[in-house]
Amino acid sequence: MNSVNKTLYIPLYGKSYVSNKGLFLDDKKAEEIWEAEGFSLGGKSKSKWLAYYMGIRSAVFDEWVKQKISNASNAVIIHIGCGMDSRVIRVGAKNHKWYDVDLSEVIEERKRYYAETANYQMLAADVRDCKWLTNVKESKTAVVVMEGVSMYLTAKEMRRLTDSLCAHFENLSLLVDCYTSFAAKISKRRNPINDVGVTEVYGIDDPQAYQGEKLAFTKEHTMIPKKYIDELKGFERLVFSKLYAGSVSKKLYRLYEYQKK
Repeated sequence: MNSVNKTLYIPLYGKSYVSNKGLFLDDKKAEEIWEAEGFSLGGKSKSKWLAYYMGIRSAVFDEWVKQKISNASNAVIIHIGCGMDSRVIRVGAKNHKWYDVDLSEVIEERKRYYAETANYQMLAADVRDCKWLTNVKESKTAVVVMEGVSMYLTAKEMRRLTDSLCAHFENLSLLVDCYTSFAAKISKRRNPINDVGVTEVYGIDDPQAYQGEKLAFTKEHTMIPKKYIDELKGFERLVFSKLYAGSVSKKLYRLYEYQKK
């Protein structure tokens, strides 16, 4: 497994950690996989503060997916860069077609813990090569999430991907988190992903960098809602607020929603 693929263990650990503590997410699958397969992490990668951030970020994505599919009974859900994440279980979208997409080595590992069904399929693909969309037969409405993925793609690669999604689907909603250019710059030295060998990442300062002729930026979401911070107590709540929910965090991370025009 290469260094980029190894980054999947960082959010897996975070979700396992918060689920075990009864915070933000109920993710027994993450706990199960981490106990069996946990990659040796050190340094910032195993920080409880980062684990809290990963847990809250996933909870925000989960809420968004639930809200979108509640208003679109025919929507297909596509989770790009799924890693070992159990969003398909947490969201409970049994009546929707769901595709989890990631690199072949990741999907091979994932199939040890997840079974495909009539409504759930795993696709092994490099999303920069948009031919993978030919395996998605549905073409009407799609809800697409990219959590912790955009920073490994250039803005040009992201636009090519979003253009392909817009060409394939009649209706499209996309939620993507990203680094700012400042975050990408300092990530060469001060990012937990460095602990698994990744040093090359990308960021944007204008959400329109990812949109093309048919995709429009519609909203910036709060990455760390107060209701989740309030699940922490005392000193932990204070420190986490300063590290991940204050003005410093705003300079590093953004959460953008897009819609097909």
